[in-house]
Amino acid sequence: NVSDVTVFTLSGFNSIVNSRFTLFALTFVCYCVIVQVNVTLIVAIIVDKSLHEPMFIFFCNLCINALYGTAGFYPKFLMDILSDSHVISYAGCLAQSFVMNSSACVDFSFLALMAYDRYVAICRPLVYHSVMNTQRVSVLVFAAWIVPVGQLLITVISTSTLRLCGSQILRIYC
Repeated sequence: NVSDVTVFTLSGFNSIVNSRFTLFALTFVCYCVIVQVNVTLIVAIIVDKSLHEPMFIFFCNLCINALYGTAGFYPKFLMDILSDSHVISYAGCLAQSFVMNSSACVDFSFLALMAYDRYVAICRPLVYHSVMNTQRVSVLVFAAWIVPVGQLLITVISTSTLRLCGSQILRIYC
């Protein structure tokens, strides 16, 4: 019965066998740069009190989300580049798709919040500080995280109940 699949094969790696060490090195450097830049920006925003403005708070959360999204993709991808077997468990596949998709949705949420912040700052400058107060910014940040994550959690849970039609995934991630 194909619905009893517990492991998926990622067949997108079949074409990189000859250059996998070069690809691993480039990908690892890219991952390290992403982590370093995002951590540096997060620390700079947290440490510098003059950056405790709504736009920088949204930007800091965007950086945190970037770390969250890359942590859901790069470690498994790096292991698969060097590995001879490119498999992922069903639970791992669901977790990876949850992290990747929720990260993308949270990105869009924070970009929309940043656009709204700039709209208020430019089009309604006299009421900016009353509209974008600390309480409202906190609620917006909470909503920008919880709504996409909640929606994707429901989607992944409902997807996990569906029957599977095979164990081959023609990509490098779920």
